[in-house]
Amino acid sequence: MTSDPPPADAGEPLEEAPPLAELLVLRDGLTDVVETDEALRAVCEALAAGTGPVAIDAERASGYRYSNRAYLIQLRREGAGTSLIDPIAFESLAPLQEALEGTEWILHAATQDLPCLNEVGLYPSALFDTELAGRLLGYPRVGLATLVETLLGRRMKKEHSAVDWSTRPLPRAWLEYAALDVEVLVELRDLLAAELVETGKDEWARQEFEYLRTFVPVPRVDAWRRTSGLHRVRGRRALGAVRALWELRDSLAQQRDVTPSRIVPDSAIVAAAQAMPLDRDALLATKGFHGRGAERYAGRFAEALREVAELDEDALPTRAPRGDGPPLPRAWAEKDPVAARRLQLAREAMTALAEERNLPVENVLTPDFLRRILWSPPATRRGDELVDAVVTQLSGYGARGWQIALAAPVIVTAILQADEEAAHQPDALPAPDEGEPDEIQPDE
Repeated sequence: MTSDPPPADAGEPLEEAPPLAELLVLRDGLTDVVETDEALRAVCEALAAGTGPVAIDAERASGYRYSNRAYLIQLRREGAGTSLIDPIAFESLAPLQEALEGTEWILHAATQDLPCLNEVGLYPSALFDTELAGRLLGYPRVGLATLVETLLGRRMKKEHSAVDWSTRPLPRAWLEYAALDVEVLVELRDLLAAELVETGKDEWARQEFEYLRTFVPVPRVDAWRRTSGLHRVRGRRALGAVRALWELRDSLAQQRDVTPSRIVPDSAIVAAAQAMPLDRDALLATKGFHGRGAERYAGRFAEALREVAELDEDALPTRAPRGDGPPLPRAWAEKDPVAARRLQLAREAMTALAEERNLPVENVLTPDFLRRILWSPPATRRGDELVDAVVTQLSGYGARGWQIALAAPVIVTAILQADEEAAHQPDALPAPDEGEPDEIQPDE
């Protein structure tokens, strides 16, 4: 016999939990994965005969494979239904590119999928990014499942978001999950597009989507500097050790086509760089050095550490990479107090502007663009000349027209106000920052 639950406080009625949104399911059922030339031709014919934009998504094997290649491509178009294509099965997807020519693609988080789609020869003629549209409209959470639930009242399954999509054959449950990602993209796009028009942000979105479509990412320089825990490493030789171990791990991972963390994690690299053991046994005994490939490759990692130990000081990296950009903002007050004041004024104004326009502040203007122009502003201070120079400089960085229209007045005002304060109120400028220096000192 079970006891009755205690009575609720009569003065505080129980709140009923909101009902769960209806679970999103496939309208047309699950189709077979396209793996043959004959099946691909049939899909291409259906897509070419369909109408309206094409919802498209790609699944990668992040966390499992070194490459960022697509292991499954999902497409849906009115009149053509949903198709699941295995790009690994084909030497060329040129027929698919031809069938999609002239169509608008709908993607969610296009910057994630476009590189792997481009890799197999697929390039959009036009695109609509539902995630970016959500950001421009000020939605606080812009994940696909959240937007679908918020705008369409449907709940999406997300339990297979981190699986190994290089698995063959792909389980049916995974395929259903993948197909659902394009099931409602057309409907979601239409709602977001209408809201963009209603809020007067449709031209902003058009410029952003065109920028995404034509954007060519620049290879990252000194990618090893993104090693998690690098801030704990002290001394240029230890930094050199991180660089050497990271580059060796990256080479091994590329050879084996596995994600680098499956060789050894970043924490193992940092631990080895801090301890600097110079032989295999000492490295394996180092606290924190672990991983699936730790024992297998310990000899090669120890050899890399020995090479770093013999490097001349000039060959070792510094804390801050030499580049064409400005120093870290925390160093501005000491290096150039007027520039620090410009940045302070502009950041405050940009934050207020973002709130007024219901935008994330980083979408008003890329923070790196803001730092660059405020560290090295135009030389002129003459009214229209300064405005024109700011516009030209921002355009050269890659800022879109709508961003320039919003940000240029803020930047011009910050430049002029900081100069005026420097001339009349030098004590009002920011004091030197006593925080962490830009570069660590060479080893003693």
